[in-house]
Amino acid sequence: MSTSDVGHQLDYSPVSWREYFDQMEDVAVGPTDSRDFFRIYKAGSDGPLLVLLHGGGHSALSWAVFTTAIASRVTCRVLAMDLRGHGDTLVRQSDDFSTQTMSSDVASVIRACYGETPPPIVLIGHGVGGAIAVHTASNMLLPAIVGLVAIDVVEGSAMDALHSIQNFLKGRPKSFKSMDHAIEWSVKSGQIRNLESARVSMVGQIKRCEVEEVDSLEQPSPATDMVVERNEEFYDQSYVNDKENAASEVRRPHRDTDSVFRWRIDLSKSEKYWDGWFRGTSNLFLSCNLPKLLLLAGIDRLDRDLTIGQMQGKFMMQVLPPCGHAVQEDKPEKVAEAVAAFLLRHKFAEARKETRR
Repeated sequence: MSTSDVGHQLDYSPVSWREYFDQMEDVAVGPTDSRDFFRIYKAGSDGPLLVLLHGGGHSALSWAVFTTAIASRVTCRVLAMDLRGHGDTLVRQSDDFSTQTMSSDVASVIRACYGETPPPIVLIGHGVGGAIAVHTASNMLLPAIVGLVAIDVVEGSAMDALHSIQNFLKGRPKSFKSMDHAIEWSVKSGQIRNLESARVSMVGQIKRCEVEEVDSLEQPSPATDMVVERNEEFYDQSYVNDKENAASEVRRPHRDTDSVFRWRIDLSKSEKYWDGWFRGTSNLFLSCNLPKLLLLAGIDRLDRDLTIGQMQGKFMMQVLPPCGHAVQEDKPEKVAEAVAAFLLRHKFAEARKETRR
């Protein structure tokens, strides 16, 4: 959100995935009597297949604005999927977040969609999705992988940050009065610093729950619960006052039709997998015998192994302008520019003519 937005009435209403993708599917994977269903969003019909893997707690919709941006630059196909336990994907073991299981999911979804002869694949992953992309490529689960893009996933800095994740999760609101309030919080708290992206992607992070479902657990928590010291610039007093009003409204006696919006996934319950997501990923990334691109939100995120590898020219790297961890949401145009340059340099894709959209 830019300073020019301050004082203006902003639109925090949700936007449909249809504004950014061509189609949505639920892909069945596994035996007929015990199927898992993975939600995917697709765009484009020619060129390489960009398989987009989101970060922890997010969904495929975090790639919506990026999808439009990359499709305007190069001819390509996009497949963005909700990882297990996330978004609208429904699996039997939704709490199995091991890298082995999640990378196998990626391979299974691609096979279900394209059989044994998919188009050339470029894996693009953000955060945990970046780690899953690295494992998928390293284990050669899909023979058609030609390129690998990791966005803001560095083993060293990720391992250092693991101890603070629980505090972050405890500090954010447990629920919201409406989808609009959730979108407003995501922007003003700095979780997503791009209102356009927040309006389409927060739908994949939270879901409507009847109040009765949550009453036994705890009362809805407006954003006044947030620890705001680190993100003071994203708050204004009217927003806090609105949330205090919302608090009094939500805590009134509930009608049968009352509902609140809660996070789709309780990330705190996946803690036992956190170490496995990132440990060893730097060397795995370096050892993948593929053209590679690493996009970072800050140069300070590089660890020793990647610094040496970068100096040896083992991969392309680009540090993006100041943004948060949700890089492809905060700076979709910049990420699309970098990915397009990578695709064109290695002749994976052709540039779109300026006359074509």
